[in-house]
Amino acid sequence: MGKTKMLLLGALLMTSGAVLAAPQGTGIQKYEIQEFIADFTKFKPGDTVPEMYRTEEYNIKQWQARNLPAPDAGSHWTYMGGNYVLITDADGKILKVYDGEIFYHR
Repeated sequence: MGKTKMLLLGALLMTSGAVLAAPQGTGIQKYEIQEFIADFTKFKPGDTVPEMYRTEEYNIKQWQARNLPAPDAGSHWTYMGGNYVLITDADGKILKVYDGEIFYHR
């Protein structure tokens, strides 16, 4: 294959990957994700987080500064594997997950 064709193919592959990786939705909804990996484990809403992420050290109290919505009563935000995770206070069940890039949302 010629040099020009290789360059064109490379450019096409790069742009198609960027389109596939683009966040979907509008506003903060485009940052919501349905599964993520932390500590070599895949998590999704409904799963229970390890005890470590339920400690005060991981409790995010300044959620507004990170562009996160207010936690529901009986829940709080924690940080796992580069993502913001809303969990229940009682048992650490995952309610919602946002990609860490939400921090830069404007």
